[in-house]
Amino acid sequence: MALAAQPDLMTRLRSSQRALRARLERREALADVLRATHASLDPQKVGEFLVSWAPGWLPVPGWAVLASDAGREVTLLAEHGVPVAAVPGVQAVAAWVINSGADFYSADLATDTRVRQHFAAAVVGFPLAGRGRTVGALVGIDTMPSAVQPALGAGVEGAWRTLLEPAGLAIENALLLQRAEALSVTDDLTRLYNSRFLNLSLRRETKRATRGGKPLSLLFIDLDGFKNVNDTYGHLHGSRALVEAAAVIRGSARETDVVARFGGDEFAVVLPETDPQGARAVAQRIRDRIAEHCFLGSEMLDVRLTASVGIATLPDVARSAEELVQAADRAMYKVKMSGKNGIQQATD
Repeated sequence: MALAAQPDLMTRLRSSQRALRARLERREALADVLRATHASLDPQKVGEFLVSWAPGWLPVPGWAVLASDAGREVTLLAEHGVPVAAVPGVQAVAAWVINSGADFYSADLATDTRVRQHFAAAVVGFPLAGRGRTVGALVGIDTMPSAVQPALGAGVEGAWRTLLEPAGLAIENALLLQRAEALSVTDDLTRLYNSRFLNLSLRRETKRATRGGKPLSLLFIDLDGFKNVNDTYGHLHGSRALVEAAAVIRGSARETDVVARFGGDEFAVVLPETDPQGARAVAQRIRDRIAEHCFLGSEMLDVRLTASVGIATLPDVARSAEELVQAADRAMYKVKMSGKNGIQQATD
């Protein structure tokens, strides 16, 4: 005997309206959401709660929570039951919801002109509101399109939005904290990590390297002749040259490396699980690219700089984060004293 076809999303929503409205009117429902969403200051944790909680309220198989921090790109915080192929469509729906601040209902995403996606699915999307703006979206997806556009009834929609309010505020608070933490470890000018984060990272990586018996290398980089840029073109142009140098160094390092501005025109690169030979290869790439780069080209100038690079590796020449910094710094100054524009490996 053939199995009966499953009702589409609109049919399921319609049949659950009365029970949903009764649950939404319970005072405990809002208290439960408030308690759960404010239990963590991690936006991912808030998202994970919502995607596990939403199926118990609305009969939709797949859920995702997405957020946008101060108008930036929409990012996926958590999902459950969303096919990989549907993720771009879910992101497009979330962007529409965040920009408009309105609910989104679609019988079939593949034919919806608001988002222009080619994935066939019935979709619902709800804004997660912060203080005066929409910070995220809760998106539900059913891979079976509906015959008619799904929607919540007028008596349910307002109560559902009220139930989602604590989640929006919790995500906004978590994103604000995340941004503040990022600023506290980021150099204002170059957007690289600052010396505070460098020290924290070095201590962490030193402990990890010691436990695992793996090498840890550190590069100290000083821009040769940078004072002449300030003296000749002024501090504004000097700052722009530093930003360009930071981009060159960051682009020459690896994804696993930590790149920081140590201060002034000095930079540092932490190289986890990297021996002296590997560190020298990264140092050579950085030195070559800085020498090849035309600084202040956007200002119709052709400023050339070189770099002096010191390398130190744990445990070869150091046993602690402090000793590693001192060894790399001394190696870099040996280059400066012997003519600049070179690489020096710290030795015992």
